[in-house]
Amino acid sequence: MTDADPLMADAAPEQSSPQAAAHPFLARVGERVRMLRNRRGMTRRVLAGAAEVSERYLAQLETGSGNCSIVLLRRIADALNAPIADLVDDREHPIETTLLMQMLERLSPDQVAEARNLLLSRFNGATAASRAGRIALIGLRGAGKSTLGRKLAEHLAVPFVEIDRTIEQQSGMALAELFEMLGQATFRRLERTALETILRETPRFVLATGGGLVTEPGTFELLLASCRTIWLRAAPVEHMARVIGQGDLRPMAGDARAMEGLVSILRSREPLYGRADLTLDTAGQTPQESLAALVALLEEDRGGGQPPI
Repeated sequence: MTDADPLMADAAPEQSSPQAAAHPFLARVGERVRMLRNRRGMTRRVLAGAAEVSERYLAQLETGSGNCSIVLLRRIADALNAPIADLVDDREHPIETTLLMQMLERLSPDQVAEARNLLLSRFNGATAASRAGRIALIGLRGAGKSTLGRKLAEHLAVPFVEIDRTIEQQSGMALAELFEMLGQATFRRLERTALETILRETPRFVLATGGGLVTEPGTFELLLASCRTIWLRAAPVEHMARVIGQGDLRPMAGDARAMEGLVSILRSREPLYGRADLTLDTAGQTPQESLAALVALLEEDRGGGQPPI
């Protein structure tokens, strides 16, 4: 059934026999709806009324044969007083995780940050000293991560590592080929594996990350917990000019709105990049000037751990 007539009159009774699931994912969504409804002691009729959908529609959804639109699924989630993510998330979460998430939702942003730091201090395997010896540079392409990263690693006498090169070595494929053949999701899994390998095998380093690593929450959290992170930021026009200056014309190839797209990407990622420990604006600076500024920034932010400088 489609959304065109969610309030169809011929409602199915509570005991209607299950129909064959159209897709395993739909069956799992239906099972979660039924589980939450039962947990709250709601009959199908009561939930249908609260969500403003028909009982028949709800019966189809719960038996995995109703392809529920996102709008109607949100109504059902609201009626169950549950986040819509609880209905569609395929991961299994223990009840303690659910309770913890509910507790965090009651805290202010500053309190959430404090809670995260407390959890890191108690359960994170990385010490302040080990984080200080692992410097990770984040930011968009053209921010200077590779150029500045090599110079900083030489200054500190530690290995310089590019996560993209590690991915290529482990997969045996060039990044462009990997994306084309295996897709974004596979690349992100390989990126996580590459980061875990680097952390396991290299105690001190300067790491240049891919610009999109911050969009994968699990990988980004691992990076933040294990490394001293620095956001290299610059104006969009400088990002573009540096990439093209390196001989990569792809940003402009066949796309007259490339700059508009880059600005949009940067704006959407700024809250993520802003989670870094430190920020260095490289706009208008030569690589040598940026290196001097970065070394000074690291010295100034020595903190509690033993820095590598």
